[in-house]
Amino acid sequence: MSRKSEGSSQRPLAYVSDENYVALDGVRLEVVSSDGAVVLLESTPSGSVLGRIDPGVYRVTLAKVGYTSKRVTCNLGTDDPYQFRLLSRKLMGYMWPKWVKGGERSEVRANSAEQFQLSLWRYGSAKESIRTISWYDEHGPDAVAQITPDGDYSQTGVDWNKVGYPSPHIQQFVQAPERTGLYYLWARTPSGENFSFPWVVSPLQPQAKIAVLANTNTWNAYNNFGGRSNYINPTSLPPTPTVNARQDLTRYTSATSVWSSRDEEYRPLAFERPEPGNHIFDNQPWDASAISDPIEGRLQCGLAPAEWRLLGWLEREGFNYDYYADAQLHDGSMPLNAYEVLVIGVHPEYWTKEMFRRVEEWVHQGGRLLYLGGNGLNCEVTIDGDVMRCLTFDDTKAAGAEHESRMHRTYAPEARLLGVAFTDPGAMTAAPYCVLESKHWAFEGTGLKSGEIFGDKSQHERVPGGASGHETDKVTPSSPEHLKVIARGENAEHGGADMVCFDLGNGKVFSTGSITWVTCLFSDENVSRITANVLRRFSKSEGK
Repeated sequence: MSRKSEGSSQRPLAYVSDENYVALDGVRLEVVSSDGAVVLLESTPSGSVLGRIDPGVYRVTLAKVGYTSKRVTCNLGTDDPYQFRLLSRKLMGYMWPKWVKGGERSEVRANSAEQFQLSLWRYGSAKESIRTISWYDEHGPDAVAQITPDGDYSQTGVDWNKVGYPSPHIQQFVQAPERTGLYYLWARTPSGENFSFPWVVSPLQPQAKIAVLANTNTWNAYNNFGGRSNYINPTSLPPTPTVNARQDLTRYTSATSVWSSRDEEYRPLAFERPEPGNHIFDNQPWDASAISDPIEGRLQCGLAPAEWRLLGWLEREGFNYDYYADAQLHDGSMPLNAYEVLVIGVHPEYWTKEMFRRVEEWVHQGGRLLYLGGNGLNCEVTIDGDVMRCLTFDDTKAAGAEHESRMHRTYAPEARLLGVAFTDPGAMTAAPYCVLESKHWAFEGTGLKSGEIFGDKSQHERVPGGASGHETDKVTPSSPEHLKVIARGENAEHGGADMVCFDLGNGKVFSTGSITWVTCLFSDENVSRITANVLRRFSKSEGK
């Protein structure tokens, strides 16, 4: 039999939401019981599926224009409403694994409503075309459209390419180039859609004396694909999907911080998800973007598109480097002892205890650390296979607390290693730096004198205004006593970043303490010269 459900005051049988956990109105559901009886239902504006059916196992088919239809066998009519998830037909994708060594393979996992071309590009001093990978399509209709699991897959991953027999004619793998660096896969369709996603390729064996770290933990912490990040629903998805973010999300409805729950309440965040925040917006023609362009996008200004500027600048200045993901430093597959210099930049906020310990020990043994970022090493995370957990309970302002940041769970605060740590003043502002110690070797060749400013031009479109900005770090009581502040940001209300340089054990550390520093490398000659001075001084092979 078949019938349309009527209004009901009962608890919803289920909810339907999209990949952002936003409620979907007007989803049609065909619910078939084990005896073949059919009930037709439709979701409401809140995503609720209302109706009267006996508790049991049902075969449900869901359909809505703009989303990929799917079938699900599930329990309905229980005390807990079932959470159906539909995936929009937008072009998007990711490589899996997201980081590999040269010569290793990753699988292309992409979602599209039509055939698409995939090409490989290397992002160094320029956007360099490597090759066209292929055109992707299948014999079956909509066969390149993906299906997500139901429920909260932000904890476990989206499992793309998992439905259907894994035929070698369907699965598509790409072998990583031997040359290390930041690579992007660009997908584009005949109708004009495009989507880009990063791929970190590290060397099979160390090739350079300088190592650069991709902030892949931070990329993941800010990624809300699936409806959760460390900023949106960080503990878990709420019982009902979002209808209006300003009315529904705790981030906007409560004066209490989203980080006020205990650590154990924060659920994992899976790496195996697309990262829309790392998509690079390209002006038309789609393959014509340049490293000198402004950085478009809110998240992009602090994620991989901003980190590209650091890599491209290194190549422009003739510094060879090897590139690694955070997870490779965490698990020890990055041979840190093979390098003279480690560079971390832009926004390396989320680190594991193992990463912190390895780098601190390496510096004490003679390593040279360049911290060209802001709000770095501020929150401890744990990595377990393909998921990451943020230990993000913010008790830094609790009564009697003496913690400088959320990194206090490690055996040391970040200022002990970096010399500086993030504080609230200066957040979401940007300004130039003022020279305090013009005779310091970092300023050689700049002509700058004490009291003069530099770094007023930036590619950072989210927080424009200068090299000290977005989020800034300052000297704290945990900073080494012999540290020297050689410049300071001019941000209002004492919000400027402290630029510091100091010895640590047998090693050395230089810190700028600002997210926007890297985004000034191409637009400000003094920012470029200072960074080059430090790199040459710190690189033993370059001489002192």
